[in-house]
Amino acid sequence: MTEEDLSRALDWRGKPVRCRECEHIAINAAGLCAKGKACIRDRRARRVDQFLQQHRELADAYLDHPYFEVRAAAARYASLFRLPPLLDDPDPEVRAMATLRLPVDRIRRMASDVDGHVRTAAASRLSGKDLIPMFNDEEYMVRLAAVRNLPVDLLPLVMRHPDPEVRCWVARRIPHVGLPDMSFDTDPLVRREVATRLPLAQLHLLVKDSDMRVRFTVAERIAEEELGPFLEDDELLIRELARERIAAVPVLVPMLEDRHRKDGLSLVWQTSSPCKDTKA
Repeated sequence: MTEEDLSRALDWRGKPVRCRECEHIAINAAGLCAKGKACIRDRRARRVDQFLQQHRELADAYLDHPYFEVRAAAARYASLFRLPPLLDDPDPEVRAMATLRLPVDRIRRMASDVDGHVRTAAASRLSGKDLIPMFNDEEYMVRLAAVRNLPVDLLPLVMRHPDPEVRCWVARRIPHVGLPDMSFDTDPLVRREVATRLPLAQLHLLVKDSDMRVRFTVAERIAEEELGPFLEDDELLIRELARERIAAVPVLVPMLEDRHRKDGLSLVWQTSSPCKDTKA
């Protein structure tokens, strides 16, 4: 589809939209719709939605329209009492919209829909034990929707989930009491999430983490008086951060001076001439 096609007002069959052929000619005459902007006959979903947003009382009449974009837009604004049949619509966009609007007790079966988009919609609505089976879904977005919606008291059940993205979301949401256990996660991005939320008194758990991103996050948050180990970090960026934070606290400046003296002594020791074996 070219940009010219997108800018033209075409119906879902690809034919030009003609206002005089529309059943809503009176609405058009009153300036309450506009070809190419807000039009129920247009094939572009945004234009259909604009029309129905302005004329919600007409949505029920379009729930059985042959074009799926019209049905999906109509489902957004139609009466809830008309939506249950749309859970069996042949198009997943329509089923997803109905899933997002209907009461939870009507949509539980949509958690096993054949389309991942519909299952994601279901995961964003369901709660509690209904979400647990969805953590085994093959679709990435379904698993993420489930972990974002899972009650915090159930998050420990999935803190060892094989998907690191799921565990990252657990680390973002789990109560603080569960964070220390996650500081030993095998994925550094999960540990970095933990480092952003760990109470200051527990940040020492990650001071010697193998990943520089985790250590940098710790160095940003840990109390200045505990930054000493970071002055000897392998990464220059982390060493500089530690020095900058320590230098901002006058009472801690001697830490930098001590470190400077140690570096000087080390340099002297390394450059001093050791005794060399001589050949006879």
